[in-house]
Amino acid sequence: MSAPRYAIGIDLGTTHCALSYVDVTASDGEKAVQQVLSIPQLSGPGAVEARPLLPSFVYLPHESELAPGDLALPWAAGQDFAVGEFARTRGAATPIRLVASAKSWLCHPGVDRRAAILPAEAPPEVARISPLTASIRYLSHLREAWNAAHPDAPFAEQDVTVTIPASFDPAARELTAEAAKAAGYGPITLLEEPQAALYSWIQHSAGGWRKSVNKGDIILVVDVGGGTTDLSLIAVLERDGQLELHRVAVGEHILLGGDNMDLALAYGVARKLAGQGTNLDPWQTRALAHASRVAKETLLADASIDAVPVVVPSRGSKLIGGSIRTEVTRDELTRSLLDGFFPEVAVSDAPISRARGALTQLGLPYAQDAAITRHLGAFLSRQRGATAELEGFAQPTGEASFLHPTAVLFNGGVLKSGLVAERVLGMLNRWLAAEGAAPARLLGGTDLDLAVARGAAYYGYVRRGRGVRIRGGTAQAYYVAVESAMPAIPGMEPPVQALCLAPFGMEEGSDAELPPQQFGLVVGEPVRFRFFGSSVRRHDQVGTLLDFWAPDELQELEEIEASLPAEGRRAGDIVPVHLHARITETGTLQLEALPVGGSERWKVEFDVRGQA
Repeated sequence: MSAPRYAIGIDLGTTHCALSYVDVTASDGEKAVQQVLSIPQLSGPGAVEARPLLPSFVYLPHESELAPGDLALPWAAGQDFAVGEFARTRGAATPIRLVASAKSWLCHPGVDRRAAILPAEAPPEVARISPLTASIRYLSHLREAWNAAHPDAPFAEQDVTVTIPASFDPAARELTAEAAKAAGYGPITLLEEPQAALYSWIQHSAGGWRKSVNKGDIILVVDVGGGTTDLSLIAVLERDGQLELHRVAVGEHILLGGDNMDLALAYGVARKLAGQGTNLDPWQTRALAHASRVAKETLLADASIDAVPVVVPSRGSKLIGGSIRTEVTRDELTRSLLDGFFPEVAVSDAPISRARGALTQLGLPYAQDAAITRHLGAFLSRQRGATAELEGFAQPTGEASFLHPTAVLFNGGVLKSGLVAERVLGMLNRWLAAEGAAPARLLGGTDLDLAVARGAAYYGYVRRGRGVRIRGGTAQAYYVAVESAMPAIPGMEPPVQALCLAPFGMEEGSDAELPPQQFGLVVGEPVRFRFFGSSVRRHDQVGTLLDFWAPDELQELEEIEASLPAEGRRAGDIVPVHLHARITETGTLQLEALPVGGSERWKVEFDVRGQA
């Protein structure tokens, strides 16, 4: 097979998907020939339009709701669901049949992500699909759209990169790769969205990025998308007279983004209607949340618009026209976003947590504190020493309470709002001024809706030895729990040590041969493997064995329950083994146990089925 002609980048977003591509054969060095695919999709019953963004929504109509052919696409005449713009608009009026935020559900460890659970609040008579199936449908639609536009360059023969949040855990990464495979994709590469945004900025500069940053710069990437807030830090180093970019830190998984803002806006409008004597029921409030999303996007996209009409379907017969009509104003949007999600805070103000109720509805595990600015302050404070060992970087002084970025890159549709962007940058610079640091400058010039897809395509081009590579590897160090051998003591579990399998920054596709330590592996009966991750322990090497760690140093990941085959031994035997770890091309951890003096290999893979 000949080398792929195109490097394709796919933004598999919470609210929108996009596809960009670089013609590798026509590109040279940092000057990449890049385009965005116009994606054919239903805009209404039987109407197909090509648009640069594919809204990440699936609509599951009633069997008698539409006429034959209303859901037909150029490549699919008989499908019984809609994806994209028509799904979004139709679902705003009938939210019980609309699948939204599938990406957020895909990374929810508290549910079975292969189970048919969406739409989450649909009544029993409505058909449901899984978060995995929804992702497959978005990815399949993009593949078919590509093949329709490029019959001479089949999708399966191109180099494909799919983006994910930097904070996705191994299970969510594997599920994304599984969805791509089920959608007919060949081998793919996963790229973190903040890195993709920075790649887009580099590509857009056509080589001029070196004039915008200097050796010793620390670039803060703030990515507020539809479902998550991602925070990353990129250091600018100089090697052999050339500037290099190294990712040094990523934030924790923060399920906080445009979805939360849509709900906040909807509840604000509902209170306004209640003050006018109109009370909405839960069904109407869900419909209002979808309508508020459209209003928010319209207001953020066009600063000249002061208000957007909103129609809420009525469930009664007394209202003229069978609907409730109101509007979302720019002032309402500004108050909701700025005061609720980007309040003025000190860098030392930690995110607020509260005691949870014993019983709760099964839903997405949203962040408890909606203040993105508090999460940003906590991230920079936690990463105070992230550049301590990098050559050419000033060491943090005793007065520095947080890492001081020198440049900021914004990504995500929320930050298209000039008021929001000014609030975040202004607050960061006030934090810096309070500690005597220079203000951070803004790196601009990219399309926030398309930057991730463009950056992913450029990254595919870079992986072939062209352009500029951001170094970084894994965003965490990974550990496995090793249970101590000790006599049984009433009321006390055996102490656990944490063995480092993969250090911070280990490159994807690389292996880590652990030191010649031997461990006992229980075979032939159910056992559990406990894994930990750390984004702050940068000094641990492969084989480091921790007896103690601070509560904020290691976070426990999803455990694996397995029964390893006994291979001719008795159930419960403890087999002496050496361990071997590998970071796959999709950025997930694989652990293998090799028996001493034997030829077997026990492979442990992450169980990506969440526990209900």
